[in-house]
Amino acid sequence: MDRVTYDLLTQGHISEEQIERLSRVGVKDDTLLETLTKVGAVSVNFVKRFVVEQIRSGHYEIGIIKQYHFLDDQSVVQHLAEMLEISFLDLDSIDMDYRLTDRIPLSQLKRFQAIPIKENDLSVTVAFTDPLNIEAQEALQRLYPRKPLDIAAATEKQIQAYLFKVELKDSVKELVVNIRNELNSLGTDQNKDQAQASSIVKLIDVILKACIKNRASDVHIEPTENNCTVRARVDGKLSEVFIFDKDIYPPLASRLKILANLDIAERRKPQDGRFSTDVGGREYDFRFSTLPIMYGESIVMRVLDKEKALIRLEDAGMDEAGYKKLHTALKTPYGIILVTGPTGSGKTTTLYGALNELRSVEEKVITVEDPVEYRMNLIQQVQVRASVGLSFADALRSILRQDPDKIMIGEIRDQETLEIAIKAALTGHLVISTLHTNDAISSIPRMVDMGIEPYLISGALVAIQAQRLIRKICPYCKTEDELPVSVIEPYKQYLPEDTVFYKGEGCRECNGVGYMGREMISEVLPISEELSSMIAQSASKDDMIEQAMKEGFEPMFSNGMKKVVSGVSTIEEILRVVKG
Repeated sequence: MDRVTYDLLTQGHISEEQIERLSRVGVKDDTLLETLTKVGAVSVNFVKRFVVEQIRSGHYEIGIIKQYHFLDDQSVVQHLAEMLEISFLDLDSIDMDYRLTDRIPLSQLKRFQAIPIKENDLSVTVAFTDPLNIEAQEALQRLYPRKPLDIAAATEKQIQAYLFKVELKDSVKELVVNIRNELNSLGTDQNKDQAQASSIVKLIDVILKACIKNRASDVHIEPTENNCTVRARVDGKLSEVFIFDKDIYPPLASRLKILANLDIAERRKPQDGRFSTDVGGREYDFRFSTLPIMYGESIVMRVLDKEKALIRLEDAGMDEAGYKKLHTALKTPYGIILVTGPTGSGKTTTLYGALNELRSVEEKVITVEDPVEYRMNLIQQVQVRASVGLSFADALRSILRQDPDKIMIGEIRDQETLEIAIKAALTGHLVISTLHTNDAISSIPRMVDMGIEPYLISGALVAIQAQRLIRKICPYCKTEDELPVSVIEPYKQYLPEDTVFYKGEGCRECNGVGYMGREMISEVLPISEELSSMIAQSASKDDMIEQAMKEGFEPMFSNGMKKVVSGVSTIEEILRVVKG
Protein backbone atom coordinates (compact mmCIF):
# COMPACT_ATOMS: atom_id res chain seq x y z
CA MET A 1 0.00 0.00 0.00
CA ASP A 2 1.36 3.45 -0.88
CA ARG A 3 2.20 5.95 1.85
CA VAL A 4 -0.62 8.47 1.32
CA THR A 5 -3.30 5.74 1.20
CA TYR A 6 -1.84 4.20 4.38
CA ASP A 7 -1.86 7.57 6.20
CA LEU A 8 -5.43 8.32 5.07
CA LEU A 9 -6.45 4.90 6.39
CA THR A 10 -4.69 5.24 9.78
CA GLN A 11 -6.21 8.70 10.28
CA GLY A 12 -9.71 7.40 9.51
CA HIS A 13 -10.37 9.26 6.25
CA ILE A 14 -10.94 5.96 4.40
CA SER A 15 -11.90 2.51 5.70
CA GLU A 16 -10.38 -0.94 5.35
CA GLU A 17 -13.72 -2.15 3.96
CA GLN A 18 -13.43 0.24 0.99
CA ILE A 19 -9.88 -0.94 0.28
CA GLU A 20 -10.79 -4.64 0.54
CA ARG A 21 -13.76 -4.17 -1.79
CA LEU A 22 -11.51 -2.65 -4.47
CA SER A 23 -8.80 -5.28 -3.95
CA ARG A 24 -11.37 -8.05 -4.54
CA VAL A 25 -12.24 -6.63 -7.99
CA GLY A 26 -8.56 -6.57 -9.00
CA VAL A 27 -7.54 -2.95 -8.33
CA LYS A 28 -3.74 -2.82 -8.00
CA ASP A 29 -1.96 -1.11 -5.11
CA ASP A 30 -0.39 1.58 -7.35
CA THR A 31 -3.83 2.74 -8.60
CA LEU A 32 -5.70 2.22 -5.32
CA LEU A 33 -5.82 5.88 -4.25
CA GLU A 34 -6.86 7.09 -7.72
CA THR A 35 -9.67 4.48 -7.78
CA LEU A 36 -10.82 5.55 -4.29
CA THR A 37 -11.24 9.12 -5.60
CA LYS A 38 -13.15 7.87 -8.67
CA VAL A 39 -15.65 5.82 -6.62
CA GLY A 40 -16.25 8.74 -4.26
CA ALA A 41 -14.63 7.26 -1.13
CA VAL A 42 -12.54 10.43 -0.83
CA SER A 43 -12.40 13.52 -3.04
CA VAL A 44 -9.36 14.54 -5.09
CA ASN A 45 -9.43 18.00 -3.46
CA PHE A 46 -9.33 16.44 0.01
CA VAL A 47 -6.33 14.29 -1.00
CA LYS A 48 -4.57 17.42 -2.34
CA ARG A 49 -5.22 19.33 0.90
CA PHE A 50 -4.07 16.34 2.96
CA VAL A 51 -0.83 15.94 0.97
CA VAL A 52 -0.08 19.69 1.14
CA GLU A 53 -0.63 19.73 4.91
CA GLN A 54 1.77 16.77 5.31
CA ILE A 55 4.38 18.54 3.11
CA ARG A 56 4.03 21.76 5.12
CA SER A 57 4.42 19.92 8.44
CA GLY A 58 7.51 18.09 7.15
CA HIS A 59 6.06 14.56 7.06
CA TYR A 60 6.33 14.33 3.25
CA GLU A 61 8.93 15.55 0.76
CA ILE A 62 7.42 17.64 -2.05
CA GLY A 63 8.62 15.02 -4.56
CA ILE A 64 5.89 12.64 -3.33
CA ILE A 65 3.36 14.25 -5.70
CA LYS A 66 5.23 12.71 -8.68
CA GLN A 67 3.96 9.28 -7.58
CA TYR A 68 0.32 10.35 -8.05
CA HIS A 69 -0.27 11.46 -11.65
CA PHE A 70 -3.96 12.18 -10.97
CA LEU A 71 -2.92 14.95 -8.56
CA ASP A 72 -2.25 18.01 -10.72
CA ASP A 73 1.21 19.13 -9.55
CA GLN A 74 0.48 22.76 -10.42
CA SER A 75 -2.60 22.95 -8.18
CA VAL A 76 -0.74 21.13 -5.35
CA VAL A 77 2.20 23.58 -5.46
CA GLN A 78 -0.21 26.51 -5.80
CA HIS A 79 -2.12 25.36 -2.69
CA LEU A 80 1.18 24.94 -0.81
CA ALA A 81 2.20 28.49 -1.79
CA GLU A 82 -1.11 29.84 -0.47
CA MET A 83 -0.60 28.05 2.87
CA LEU A 84 2.95 29.43 3.14
CA GLU A 85 1.73 32.90 2.06
CA ILE A 86 4.25 33.15 -0.79
CA SER A 87 3.79 33.74 -4.53
CA PHE A 88 3.09 30.90 -6.96
CA LEU A 89 4.63 31.63 -10.36
CA ASP A 90 3.65 30.30 -13.76
CA LEU A 91 7.06 30.71 -15.39
CA ASP A 92 5.62 30.50 -18.93
CA SER A 93 3.75 33.77 -18.35
CA ILE A 94 6.80 35.73 -17.10
CA ASP A 95 9.44 37.53 -19.12
CA MET A 96 12.35 36.32 -17.00
CA ASP A 97 15.59 38.28 -16.59
CA TYR A 98 18.14 35.61 -17.57
CA ARG A 99 21.08 37.86 -16.68
CA LEU A 100 20.45 36.99 -13.01
CA THR A 101 21.46 33.38 -13.68
CA ASP A 102 24.96 34.53 -14.71
CA ARG A 103 25.78 35.20 -11.03
CA ILE A 104 25.07 31.62 -9.89
CA PRO A 105 26.76 28.41 -11.12
CA LEU A 106 24.26 26.28 -13.04
CA SER A 107 25.26 23.27 -10.93
CA GLN A 108 24.01 25.12 -7.82
CA LEU A 109 20.68 25.97 -9.44
CA LYS A 110 20.24 22.34 -10.53
CA ARG A 111 21.15 21.05 -7.08
CA PHE A 112 18.63 23.30 -5.32
CA GLN A 113 16.00 23.16 -8.12
CA ALA A 114 15.68 26.93 -8.11
CA ILE A 115 15.85 29.77 -10.61
CA PRO A 116 16.09 33.58 -10.12
CA ILE A 117 13.26 35.38 -11.88
CA LYS A 118 13.55 39.15 -11.46
CA GLU A 119 15.28 41.83 -9.42
CA ASN A 120 14.06 45.20 -8.12
CA ASP A 121 15.50 47.83 -5.78
CA LEU A 122 14.47 45.87 -2.70
CA SER A 123 14.78 42.13 -3.46
CA VAL A 124 15.56 39.28 -5.84
CA THR A 125 12.66 36.93 -6.63
CA VAL A 126 13.73 33.26 -6.74
CA ALA A 127 11.36 30.39 -7.62
CA PHE A 128 11.91 27.08 -5.81
CA THR A 129 10.52 23.61 -6.48
CA ASP A 130 10.59 23.11 -2.71
CA PRO A 131 9.92 26.44 -0.97
CA LEU A 132 10.51 24.72 2.41
CA ASN A 133 14.16 23.92 1.61
CA ILE A 134 15.90 26.29 4.04
CA GLU A 135 19.41 25.06 3.08
CA ALA A 136 18.78 26.05 -0.57
CA GLN A 137 17.44 29.46 0.44
CA GLU A 138 20.45 30.20 2.66
CA ALA A 139 22.91 29.06 -0.03
CA LEU A 140 21.35 31.30 -2.68
CA GLN A 141 21.04 34.21 -0.27
CA ARG A 142 24.85 34.13 0.14
CA LEU A 143 25.16 34.60 -3.63
CA TYR A 144 22.93 37.71 -3.49
CA PRO A 145 24.37 39.31 -0.30
CA ARG A 146 23.04 42.82 -0.88
CA LYS A 147 19.35 42.05 -1.31
CA PRO A 148 17.00 39.66 0.51
CA LEU A 149 15.39 36.82 -1.45
CA ASP A 150 11.69 37.01 -2.23
CA ILE A 151 10.78 33.28 -2.09
CA ALA A 152 8.28 31.98 -4.67
CA ALA A 153 7.08 28.51 -5.68
CA ALA A 154 6.87 26.92 -9.14
CA THR A 155 6.37 23.38 -10.44
CA GLU A 156 9.38 21.08 -10.78
CA LYS A 157 8.55 20.51 -14.46
CA GLN A 158 8.70 24.24 -15.26
CA ILE A 159 11.86 24.89 -13.23
CA GLN A 160 13.67 21.98 -14.91
CA ALA A 161 12.54 23.23 -18.35
CA TYR A 162 13.89 26.73 -17.64
CA LEU A 163 17.15 25.42 -16.17
CA PHE A 164 17.60 23.52 -19.44
CA LYS A 165 17.17 26.83 -21.30
CA VAL A 166 19.83 28.39 -19.07
CA GLU A 167 22.10 25.46 -19.95
CA LEU A 168 21.53 26.10 -23.68
CA LYS A 169 22.23 29.79 -23.11
CA ASP A 170 25.51 28.90 -21.39
CA SER A 171 26.47 26.64 -24.32
CA VAL A 172 26.69 29.67 -26.62
CA LYS A 173 28.02 32.08 -23.98
CA GLU A 174 31.47 32.28 -25.59
CA LEU A 175 29.95 33.05 -28.98
CA VAL A 176 27.78 35.80 -27.46
CA VAL A 177 30.85 37.35 -25.75
CA ASN A 178 32.68 37.34 -29.11
CA ILE A 179 29.72 39.06 -30.78
CA ARG A 180 29.74 41.79 -28.14
CA ASN A 181 33.51 42.26 -28.47
CA GLU A 182 33.24 42.51 -32.25
CA LEU A 183 30.37 45.00 -32.04
CA ASN A 184 32.40 47.14 -29.60
CA SER A 185 35.46 47.11 -31.88
CA LEU A 186 33.61 48.14 -35.06
CA GLY A 187 34.85 51.69 -34.82
CA THR A 188 38.54 50.74 -34.95
CA ASP A 189 38.59 47.53 -36.96
CA GLN A 190 39.41 48.05 -40.65
CA ASN A 191 37.60 44.86 -41.63
CA LYS A 192 34.52 45.75 -39.56
CA ASP A 193 32.03 44.10 -41.92
CA GLN A 194 33.88 40.81 -41.71
CA ALA A 195 34.33 41.18 -37.97
CA GLN A 196 30.64 41.81 -37.48
CA ALA A 197 29.74 38.86 -39.68
CA SER A 198 31.98 36.14 -38.29
CA SER A 199 30.47 35.43 -34.84
CA ILE A 200 26.90 36.31 -35.86
CA VAL A 201 27.14 33.89 -38.79
CA LYS A 202 28.41 31.20 -36.41
CA LEU A 203 25.50 31.91 -34.05
CA ILE A 204 22.98 31.66 -36.91
CA ASP A 205 24.58 28.35 -37.90
CA VAL A 206 24.23 27.06 -34.30
CA ILE A 207 20.56 28.16 -34.17
CA LEU A 208 19.65 26.54 -37.50
CA LYS A 209 21.54 23.31 -36.68
CA ALA A 210 19.83 23.01 -33.28
CA CYS A 211 16.36 23.64 -34.75
CA ILE A 212 16.80 21.26 -37.69
CA LYS A 213 18.25 18.58 -35.38
CA ASN A 214 15.02 18.87 -33.37
CA ARG A 215 13.02 18.38 -36.64
CA ALA A 216 11.62 21.93 -36.62
CA SER A 217 9.27 23.06 -39.39
CA ASP A 218 9.51 26.76 -38.41
CA VAL A 219 12.01 28.89 -36.48
CA HIS A 220 10.67 31.94 -34.58
CA ILE A 221 13.02 34.71 -33.39
CA GLU A 222 11.25 37.22 -31.15
CA PRO A 223 12.50 40.18 -29.09
CA THR A 224 10.84 40.75 -25.69
CA GLU A 225 11.35 43.52 -23.14
CA ASN A 226 14.35 41.74 -21.56
CA ASN A 227 15.43 38.96 -23.94
CA CYS A 228 15.63 37.60 -27.46
CA THR A 229 13.97 34.18 -27.69
CA VAL A 230 14.37 31.51 -30.36
CA ARG A 231 11.50 29.03 -30.61
CA ALA A 232 11.09 26.03 -32.89
CA ARG A 233 7.84 24.44 -34.04
CA VAL A 234 8.27 20.68 -33.74
CA ASP A 235 5.37 18.37 -34.65
CA GLY A 236 3.01 21.36 -34.60
CA LYS A 237 4.02 22.63 -31.13
CA LEU A 238 6.33 25.54 -30.31
CA SER A 239 9.14 25.17 -27.76
CA GLU A 240 11.96 27.51 -26.76
CA VAL A 241 15.39 26.51 -28.04
CA PHE A 242 17.60 29.48 -27.11
CA ILE A 243 17.31 32.64 -25.03
CA PHE A 244 19.77 35.51 -25.51
CA ASP A 245 20.14 38.92 -23.92
CA LYS A 246 18.34 41.57 -25.93
CA ASP A 247 21.54 43.24 -27.24
CA ILE A 248 22.14 40.16 -29.45
CA TYR A 249 18.85 40.69 -31.33
CA PRO A 250 19.75 43.72 -33.58
CA PRO A 251 22.89 42.20 -35.19
CA LEU A 252 21.15 38.80 -35.45
CA ALA A 253 18.11 40.32 -37.20
CA SER A 254 20.30 42.42 -39.54
CA ARG A 255 22.45 39.48 -40.61
CA LEU A 256 19.37 37.33 -41.31
CA LYS A 257 17.84 40.14 -43.37
CA ILE A 258 21.03 40.38 -45.43
CA LEU A 259 20.86 36.61 -46.06
CA ALA A 260 17.26 36.99 -47.29
CA ASN A 261 18.08 40.08 -49.46
CA LEU A 262 15.83 42.37 -47.42
CA ASP A 263 16.22 46.04 -46.48
CA ILE A 264 17.97 46.04 -43.07
CA ALA A 265 16.95 49.66 -42.41
CA GLU A 266 13.21 48.98 -42.89
CA ARG A 267 11.72 48.06 -39.53
CA ARG A 268 8.26 49.61 -39.86
CA LYS A 269 6.82 47.34 -42.58
CA PRO A 270 6.55 43.56 -42.90
CA GLN A 271 9.04 42.02 -45.36
CA ASP A 272 9.24 38.61 -47.04
CA GLY A 273 12.18 36.83 -48.58
CA ARG A 274 13.98 33.52 -48.79
CA PHE A 275 17.50 32.12 -48.67
CA SER A 276 19.31 28.79 -49.01
CA THR A 277 22.11 27.54 -46.83
CA ASP A 278 23.97 24.36 -45.99
CA VAL A 279 23.10 22.92 -42.58
CA GLY A 280 24.81 19.74 -41.43
CA GLY A 281 25.92 18.78 -44.95
CA ARG A 282 22.44 19.23 -46.53
CA GLU A 283 21.04 22.23 -48.35
CA TYR A 284 17.86 23.77 -46.93
CA ASP A 285 15.67 26.59 -48.20
CA PHE A 286 14.24 29.04 -45.66
CA ARG A 287 11.17 31.16 -46.32
CA PHE A 288 11.73 34.35 -44.33
CA SER A 289 9.14 36.76 -42.93
CA THR A 290 9.39 39.80 -40.64
CA LEU A 291 6.56 41.57 -38.77
CA PRO A 292 6.99 44.80 -36.74
CA ILE A 293 6.00 44.23 -33.08
CA MET A 294 6.30 46.25 -29.88
CA TYR A 295 9.96 45.46 -29.09
CA GLY A 296 11.34 45.11 -32.64
CA GLU A 297 10.44 42.64 -35.37
CA SER A 298 9.14 39.09 -35.11
CA ILE A 299 11.15 36.90 -37.51
CA VAL A 300 9.78 33.58 -38.72
CA MET A 301 11.71 31.18 -40.96
CA ARG A 302 9.86 28.26 -42.55
CA VAL A 303 12.27 25.33 -43.02
CA LEU A 304 11.89 23.90 -46.53
CA ASP A 305 13.63 20.56 -46.76
CA LYS A 306 14.04 19.80 -50.47
CA GLU A 307 13.78 16.07 -49.82
CA LYS A 308 10.20 16.57 -48.54
CA ALA A 309 9.18 17.81 -51.97
CA LEU A 310 10.07 14.40 -53.36
CA ILE A 311 7.94 12.48 -50.86
CA ARG A 312 5.61 9.87 -52.32
CA LEU A 313 1.95 9.92 -51.35
CA GLU A 314 2.08 6.38 -49.98
CA ASP A 315 4.98 7.42 -47.69
CA ALA A 316 3.04 10.32 -46.18
CA GLY A 317 0.98 8.03 -43.95
CA MET A 318 -2.04 7.49 -46.22
CA ASP A 319 -3.68 4.11 -45.72
CA GLU A 320 -3.85 1.84 -48.76
CA ALA A 321 -7.58 2.34 -49.48
CA GLY A 322 -7.31 6.15 -49.35
CA TYR A 323 -4.18 6.14 -51.51
CA LYS A 324 -5.88 3.99 -54.18
CA LYS A 325 -8.84 6.38 -54.35
CA LEU A 326 -6.62 9.47 -54.71
CA HIS A 327 -4.27 7.73 -57.16
CA THR A 328 -7.28 6.79 -59.35
CA ALA A 329 -8.48 10.42 -59.26
CA LEU A 330 -5.02 11.68 -60.34
CA LYS A 331 -5.21 9.43 -63.43
CA THR A 332 -8.38 11.25 -64.56
CA PRO A 333 -7.69 13.26 -67.74
CA TYR A 334 -9.61 16.35 -66.58
CA GLY A 335 -11.55 17.69 -63.60
CA ILE A 336 -10.71 19.27 -60.24
CA ILE A 337 -9.25 17.49 -57.19
CA LEU A 338 -9.40 19.34 -53.87
CA VAL A 339 -7.24 18.80 -50.77
CA THR A 340 -8.83 20.39 -47.70
CA GLY A 341 -7.93 21.01 -44.08
CA PRO A 342 -6.84 23.80 -41.73
CA THR A 343 -3.48 25.59 -41.85
CA GLY A 344 -0.66 23.24 -40.92
CA SER A 345 -2.48 20.03 -41.89
CA GLY A 346 0.07 19.03 -44.55
CA LYS A 347 -1.97 20.06 -47.62
CA THR A 348 1.05 21.49 -49.45
CA THR A 349 3.05 18.29 -48.88
CA THR A 350 0.15 16.29 -50.34
CA LEU A 351 0.00 18.61 -53.38
CA TYR A 352 3.72 18.11 -54.02
CA GLY A 353 3.27 14.36 -53.57
CA ALA A 354 0.52 14.51 -56.21
CA LEU A 355 2.79 16.56 -58.51
CA ASN A 356 5.44 13.86 -58.21
CA GLU A 357 2.87 11.39 -59.53
CA LEU A 358 1.86 13.72 -62.38
CA ARG A 359 5.12 15.16 -63.71
CA SER A 360 6.55 13.71 -66.89
CA VAL A 361 8.30 14.83 -70.07
CA GLU A 362 5.14 14.14 -72.09
CA GLU A 363 2.87 16.58 -70.24
CA LYS A 364 3.11 20.23 -69.28
CA VAL A 365 2.48 20.82 -65.58
CA ILE A 366 2.19 24.42 -64.31
CA THR A 367 1.72 25.55 -60.69
CA VAL A 368 0.56 28.88 -59.23
CA GLU A 369 1.82 29.33 -55.69
CA ASP A 370 2.15 32.01 -53.04
CA PRO A 371 4.98 31.51 -52.33
CA VAL A 372 6.74 28.76 -54.30
CA GLU A 373 7.90 26.49 -51.47
CA TYR A 374 9.82 23.71 -53.25
CA ARG A 375 11.43 23.94 -56.67
CA MET A 376 10.80 20.91 -58.88
CA ASN A 377 12.15 19.75 -62.24
CA LEU A 378 9.79 19.29 -65.23
CA ILE A 379 7.27 21.66 -63.61
CA GLN A 380 6.75 25.34 -64.45
CA GLN A 381 6.18 27.19 -61.17
CA VAL A 382 4.62 30.66 -61.05
CA GLN A 383 5.10 32.90 -58.02
CA VAL A 384 2.06 35.08 -57.22
CA ARG A 385 3.06 38.73 -56.82
CA ALA A 386 0.15 40.92 -55.74
CA SER A 387 2.46 43.99 -55.61
CA VAL A 388 2.86 43.91 -59.42
CA GLY A 389 -0.74 42.86 -60.12
CA LEU A 390 -0.10 39.14 -60.54
CA SER A 391 -2.82 37.50 -58.43
CA PHE A 392 -3.90 33.84 -58.47
CA ALA A 393 -6.67 34.71 -60.93
CA ASP A 394 -4.35 36.74 -63.23
CA ALA A 395 -1.75 33.97 -63.26
CA LEU A 396 -4.41 31.33 -64.00
CA ARG A 397 -5.73 33.26 -67.02
CA SER A 398 -2.23 33.44 -68.46
CA ILE A 399 -1.52 29.79 -67.68
CA LEU A 400 -4.48 28.65 -69.78
CA ARG A 401 -2.79 30.22 -72.83
CA GLN A 402 0.37 28.21 -72.09
CA ASP A 403 -1.14 24.91 -73.28
CA PRO A 404 -0.97 23.09 -69.89
CA ASP A 405 -2.10 19.52 -69.27
CA LYS A 406 -2.17 19.70 -65.46
CA ILE A 407 -2.49 22.74 -63.21
CA MET A 408 -1.77 23.04 -59.50
CA ILE A 409 -3.18 26.06 -57.62
CA GLY A 410 -1.59 26.59 -54.21
CA GLU A 411 -4.82 27.81 -52.63
CA ILE A 412 -8.30 28.84 -53.78
CA ARG A 413 -8.88 32.07 -51.87
CA ASP A 414 -11.72 33.81 -53.73
CA GLN A 415 -14.61 33.34 -56.14
CA GLU A 416 -12.65 34.54 -59.17
CA THR A 417 -9.86 31.96 -58.70
CA LEU A 418 -12.41 29.17 -58.09
CA GLU A 419 -14.40 30.18 -61.18
CA ILE A 420 -11.34 30.01 -63.45
CA ALA A 421 -10.24 26.70 -61.86
CA ILE A 422 -13.68 25.14 -62.48
CA LYS A 423 -13.70 26.40 -66.08
CA ALA A 424 -10.19 24.99 -66.63
CA ALA A 425 -11.36 21.63 -65.24
CA LEU A 426 -14.40 21.65 -67.55
CA THR A 427 -12.29 22.47 -70.62
CA GLY A 428 -10.02 19.44 -70.44
CA HIS A 429 -7.41 20.21 -67.76
CA LEU A 430 -6.71 18.35 -64.53
CA VAL A 431 -6.62 20.91 -61.69
CA ILE A 432 -5.49 20.16 -58.13
CA SER A 433 -5.82 22.73 -55.36
CA THR A 434 -6.53 23.33 -51.68
CA LEU A 435 -9.52 24.75 -49.84
CA HIS A 436 -9.99 25.53 -46.14
CA THR A 437 -12.80 23.28 -44.90
CA ASN A 438 -13.04 20.94 -41.92
CA ASP A 439 -14.07 17.82 -43.84
CA ALA A 440 -14.37 16.59 -47.43
CA ILE A 441 -18.13 16.94 -47.92
CA SER A 442 -18.14 20.54 -46.57
CA SER A 443 -16.17 21.65 -49.65
CA ILE A 444 -19.30 21.32 -51.81
CA PRO A 445 -21.53 23.81 -49.90
CA ARG A 446 -18.46 26.05 -49.48
CA MET A 447 -18.03 26.31 -53.27
CA VAL A 448 -21.76 27.02 -53.67
CA ASP A 449 -21.44 29.77 -51.02
CA MET A 450 -18.55 31.23 -53.05
CA GLY A 451 -20.97 31.75 -55.93
CA ILE A 452 -20.41 28.71 -58.19
CA GLU A 453 -23.49 27.05 -59.69
CA PRO A 454 -24.04 23.47 -58.41
CA TYR A 455 -24.24 22.04 -61.95
CA LEU A 456 -20.73 23.41 -62.71
CA ILE A 457 -19.34 21.87 -59.51
CA SER A 458 -20.94 18.48 -60.27
CA GLY A 459 -19.42 18.46 -63.76
CA ALA A 460 -15.92 19.43 -62.65
CA LEU A 461 -15.34 17.74 -59.30
CA VAL A 462 -13.40 14.45 -59.37
CA ALA A 463 -12.43 13.85 -55.72
CA ILE A 464 -11.95 15.62 -52.39
CA GLN A 465 -9.41 14.70 -49.74
CA ALA A 466 -9.61 16.12 -46.20
CA GLN A 467 -6.62 15.61 -43.94
CA ARG A 468 -4.94 16.37 -40.61
CA LEU A 469 -1.53 15.62 -39.11
CA ILE A 470 -1.33 13.57 -35.91
CA ARG A 471 1.73 13.12 -33.71
CA LYS A 472 3.19 9.61 -33.57
CA ILE A 473 4.15 7.93 -30.32
CA CYS A 474 7.90 8.20 -29.70
CA PRO A 475 9.47 4.81 -30.57
CA TYR A 476 12.19 5.25 -27.90
CA CYS A 477 9.82 5.49 -24.91
CA LYS A 478 6.75 3.68 -26.30
CA THR A 479 5.04 1.59 -23.65
CA GLU A 480 1.70 -0.13 -23.14
CA ASP A 481 -1.04 2.00 -21.59
CA GLU A 482 -4.09 1.01 -19.57
CA LEU A 483 -7.02 3.28 -20.41
CA PRO A 484 -10.06 3.66 -18.13
CA VAL A 485 -13.32 2.18 -19.43
CA SER A 486 -14.85 5.67 -19.43
CA VAL A 487 -12.31 6.78 -22.07
CA ILE A 488 -12.76 3.71 -24.30
CA GLU A 489 -16.57 3.36 -24.04
CA PRO A 490 -17.60 6.19 -26.47
CA TYR A 491 -15.35 4.74 -29.23
CA LYS A 492 -16.00 0.98 -28.83
CA GLN A 493 -17.40 0.75 -32.37
CA TYR A 494 -13.95 1.71 -33.76
CA LEU A 495 -11.84 -0.42 -31.38
CA PRO A 496 -11.63 -4.24 -31.40
CA GLU A 497 -11.90 -5.87 -27.98
CA ASP A 498 -8.28 -7.02 -27.99
CA THR A 499 -6.87 -3.55 -28.79
CA VAL A 500 -3.58 -2.85 -27.00
CA PHE A 501 -3.10 0.86 -26.28
CA TYR A 502 0.28 2.57 -26.19
CA LYS A 503 1.71 5.87 -25.00
CA GLY A 504 5.07 7.63 -24.90
CA GLU A 505 6.51 7.97 -21.39
CA GLY A 506 8.64 10.96 -22.44
CA CYS A 507 12.41 10.65 -22.93
CA ARG A 508 15.49 12.57 -24.02
CA GLU A 509 14.93 11.70 -27.68
CA CYS A 510 11.45 13.31 -27.78
CA ASN A 511 12.29 16.09 -25.25
CA GLY A 512 9.90 14.54 -22.72
CA VAL A 513 6.83 14.98 -24.95
CA GLY A 514 6.13 11.29 -25.64
CA TYR A 515 5.58 11.93 -29.36
CA MET A 516 8.03 12.03 -32.26
CA GLY A 517 7.18 12.83 -35.86
CA ARG A 518 3.78 13.23 -37.51
CA GLU A 519 1.63 11.23 -39.87
CA MET A 520 -1.41 11.99 -41.98
CA ILE A 521 -4.95 10.88 -41.26
CA SER A 522 -7.39 11.51 -44.09
CA GLU A 523 -10.73 10.88 -45.75
CA VAL A 524 -10.97 10.60 -49.54
CA LEU A 525 -14.31 11.19 -51.25
CA PRO A 526 -14.38 10.18 -54.94
CA ILE A 527 -17.30 11.86 -56.74
CA SER A 528 -19.40 9.05 -58.23
CA GLU A 529 -22.19 9.49 -60.80
CA GLU A 530 -24.77 9.36 -57.98
CA LEU A 531 -22.98 12.01 -55.90
CA SER A 532 -22.46 14.18 -58.98
CA SER A 533 -26.19 14.05 -59.66
CA MET A 534 -26.97 14.93 -56.02
CA ILE A 535 -24.60 17.94 -56.17
CA ALA A 536 -26.32 19.20 -59.34
CA GLN A 537 -29.69 18.90 -57.58
CA SER A 538 -28.40 20.80 -54.49
CA ALA A 539 -28.95 17.80 -52.18
CA SER A 540 -28.39 18.32 -48.46
CA LYS A 541 -25.04 17.58 -46.83
CA ASP A 542 -26.58 14.76 -44.74
CA ASP A 543 -28.00 13.06 -47.84
CA MET A 544 -24.64 13.25 -49.59
CA ILE A 545 -22.84 11.77 -46.55
CA GLU A 546 -25.38 8.93 -46.46
CA GLN A 547 -24.76 8.18 -50.14
CA ALA A 548 -20.97 8.40 -49.67
CA MET A 549 -21.11 5.92 -46.77
CA LYS A 550 -23.05 3.48 -48.99
CA GLU A 551 -20.19 3.75 -51.50
CA GLY A 552 -17.57 2.85 -48.88
CA PHE A 553 -16.50 6.33 -47.68
CA GLU A 554 -14.44 6.17 -44.46
CA PRO A 555 -14.59 9.33 -42.29
CA MET A 556 -11.37 10.85 -41.00
CA PHE A 557 -12.12 9.97 -37.36
CA SER A 558 -12.45 6.30 -38.28
CA ASN A 559 -9.15 6.52 -40.17
CA GLY A 560 -7.55 8.10 -37.09
CA MET A 561 -8.80 5.32 -34.83
CA LYS A 562 -7.05 2.81 -37.11
CA LYS A 563 -3.79 4.58 -36.13
CA VAL A 564 -4.68 3.96 -32.46
CA VAL A 565 -5.42 0.26 -33.10
CA SER A 566 -2.11 -0.15 -34.97
CA GLY A 567 -0.21 1.53 -32.09
CA VAL A 568 0.90 4.56 -34.13
CA SER A 569 -0.83 7.20 -31.97
CA THR A 570 -3.15 7.72 -29.00
CA ILE A 571 -6.89 8.38 -28.60
CA GLU A 572 -5.99 11.68 -26.93
CA GLU A 573 -4.03 12.80 -30.00
CA ILE A 574 -6.81 11.81 -32.45
CA LEU A 575 -9.38 13.76 -30.38
CA ARG A 576 -7.02 16.76 -30.37
CA VAL A 577 -7.11 17.11 -34.14
CA VAL A 578 -10.50 15.74 -35.28
CA LYS A 579 -14.04 15.52 -33.89
CA GLY A 580 -15.42 12.13 -32.88
